[in-house]
Amino acid sequence: MPPKFKRHLNDDDVTGSVKSERRNLLEDDSDEEEDFFLRGPSGPRFGPRNDKIKHVQNQVDEVIDVMQENITKVIERGERLDELQDKSESLSDNATAFSNRSKQLRRQMWWRGCRVSQKLLDKWPSISGGLRRI
Repeated sequence: MPPKFKRHLNDDDVTGSVKSERRNLLEDDSDEEEDFFLRGPSGPRFGPRNDKIKHVQNQVDEVIDVMQENITKVIERGERLDELQDKSESLSDNATAFSNRSKQLRRQMWWRGCRVSQKLLDKWPSISGGLRRI
């Protein structure tokens, strides 16, 4: 049996088919099924099914609305995450700068302490000599 959707049929496809198949495939004959797919449902025959189709279409529309809302929320969440990441990077940079500045200040204070100690040691003989006089 030749495939129904084949555009160009070779001789083997045509000769191996039944006469009714040949007629349906080769002639430009349309039936109700093809009309349904080309033009859509019509007439009272499709009334009860039409309600079901409308119901299903309404459900599909609801799902589409929910999905659009979800996509919007995901985009907003992504923007908030980007902002949070920027703030986090800024905080990390500030923490690094604070750490470096505190190390530098600690070294300055250590050297200042060394200088003060040195000055006290330099002055100690005069201070201790003055205490002996008392």
